[in-house]
Amino acid sequence: MARDDNKAMTRKAALGKMGRYAALTALGTFVVLSPMQAQSSSPPDPGGNPFD
Repeated sequence: MARDDNKAMTRKAALGKMGRYAALTALGTFVVLSPMQAQSSSPPDPGGNPFD
């Protein structure tokens, strides 16, 4: 596989892009899996504990 030297990325640039991606991924995961929002959108208890 030939590498085009004009488009080669330095290690520093690659780590910077990975850091931004990781930060956005963490933020997106937090927003999607927010505990308060998940709790408010869960269905009500369907009838309590059947083993009482």
